[in-house]
Amino acid sequence: PVSCVVCPVSLFLQVDFWVFSKRSAAMGNAQEKPPGGGGATKTNHGGTAAGKPHNHKAPEKGLSNGSPRENSRKEEQASPAVDTSYLDAPAGALPPHLARLKNEGNHLFKHGQFGEALGKYTQAIEGCAEAGVDSPEDLCILYSNRAACYLKDGNSADCIQDCTKALELQPYSLKPLLRRAMAYESLERYRKAYVDYKTVLQIDTGIQAAHDSVHRITKMLIEQDGPEWREKLPEIPAVPLSVQQQHREKPISIEQAQARAARAAQDEARKKEARFTLLKQEGNDLVKKGLFQEALQKYSECLALKPEECALYTNRAICYLKLNNFEEAKRDCDSAIQLDPANKKAFYRRALAFKGLQDYLSASSDLQEVLQLDPNVREAEQELEEVTGLLRQSLMENATRG
Repeated sequence: PVSCVVCPVSLFLQVDFWVFSKRSAAMGNAQEKPPGGGGATKTNHGGTAAGKPHNHKAPEKGLSNGSPRENSRKEEQASPAVDTSYLDAPAGALPPHLARLKNEGNHLFKHGQFGEALGKYTQAIEGCAEAGVDSPEDLCILYSNRAACYLKDGNSADCIQDCTKALELQPYSLKPLLRRAMAYESLERYRKAYVDYKTVLQIDTGIQAAHDSVHRITKMLIEQDGPEWREKLPEIPAVPLSVQQQHREKPISIEQAQARAARAAQDEARKKEARFTLLKQEGNDLVKKGLFQEALQKYSECLALKPEECALYTNRAICYLKLNNFEEAKRDCDSAIQLDPANKKAFYRRALAFKGLQDYLSASSDLQEVLQLDPNVREAEQELEEVTGLLRQSLMENATRG
């Protein structure tokens, strides 16, 4: 049975578009012109400037060159010209009519019309044979792009066939390798998928999706073939150093740059989250050991990473209370209540801070707030009773002094 494996390498399902470099035309990846193509005027089939239709008909009788209102009405009714300049973008060594087919395919693929894009790439491939085009790089891209369409449509067998043709034309080309690996994986041909992913990582070790796929497939192969799973693998080709160097020097497309930036941001977020979790756990462990000063430092480091984490303020407030630093404990509880106005722990610990500061009235108010939020907090009842006694005693002492 064929199972569909979801693989997070969407970048490599994208067809080859325009590459921002002087080498783009030679590399065969200049698929779309960048915006603002030098200010050249576009023309429609009639030879006039697009978006500015002219009416060359003689004015009707009774009108002197046509009334301004009528001319205005005609201009409003004129439909805006569709920008098709991308079709004329250079595409490596392909002649203009084949470059246009390729660019149409890229545009259709980009807008999710995979079947239509496939048709354009097929026409371009057949056109290359008819025109006698001898450009392995351009043909490799066409086959690889058509393979992406097959993969999107769930046709893994034809995807593999096109990727193999692309790799015959341009050995160790990254995108065909990745697309073929994904197709193999979707067909549960895990050994071949593993070999292609490992080959990809020889070319570019920074492709995290390939690392993830190798890890995932390794587990499947161990389950399938047991401890000797490596012995049953096909030979993994050794990628020449010259190919690796060429890949490192190759300019990247805007899509690849965006994907790398997103991946770097995700990696940074993961590292930040892991460090936060570790620091918080260390702080909690130190509190259990009674090492409140050390725990306080851990919570402070956590807050530098996540200043909006309410629990950190209440946790650090415990440390300040244990160290008799009541003012700081109160300040942390204030921050927690600002983030979560119904936080029972924050009100309770602020009450203890007020008690330490001998502000028994404020302490009493916070304890009453705790019991209003949850009448079953026994500790709050006991503290309220004690604080009420201290408040009464304080008032009597003040009255005696007066």
